[in-house]
Amino acid sequence: MNDSTPTTVPAEFASVVRDLESATLRSDLRVRKIASPGGIAPYSVAFAAEVLPIDDDGTSAHGAGRFIFLFDPDGQEGWGGTRRIVCFAQAPLEGEISTDPLLTDVTWSWLTDALATREAEYTHASGTATRVLAKGFGELAGQEDSAHIELRASWSPVGNSITGHLHAWGELLAMLAGLPPHDGAISIDAHRRERG
Repeated sequence: MNDSTPTTVPAEFASVVRDLESATLRSDLRVRKIASPGGIAPYSVAFAAEVLPIDDDGTSAHGAGRFIFLFDPDGQEGWGGTRRIVCFAQAPLEGEISTDPLLTDVTWSWLTDALATREAEYTHASGTATRVLAKGFGELAGQEDSAHIELRASWSPVGNSITGHLHAWGELLAMLAGLPPHDGAISIDAHRRERG
């Protein structure tokens, strides 16, 4: 079920959604609930985040990401259970770090370290870390070269609490953007009330 599908929602999924919506995340991230992808699992909830400040066009030049919780009461073999988390995080790169050959390995370790710090246990982890280097040609030749890092990952959470996984994703996004360790926090519900 994505957010627009009217049906009876399993209590386990509804409980996770309530926990995720009331989770307290870093104050230097703008986090909001977004439409869930369809066709991956019967039930899902998704969140987007941008690293502050936000530009006039509503986007962030400092980093952004997505966090999706999937639930299938029948389980899926590749998940090893009924629950799966899928996340995406990206941020621009500056200076020599963009050419560091270990950058992709470090990016993956930032995710696993963030999960460990939050005691967010998991199985069946998979993902890719990609460094993208862009150079303009032709009419775009005058633009500066640019680079960014992207991480796409998924894993099956273990235990009852999912909020530690959401916090780990927020910390990953912050690390990619070069932010200092966690300083303050605001709940997703509070962001929703601010827009209200």
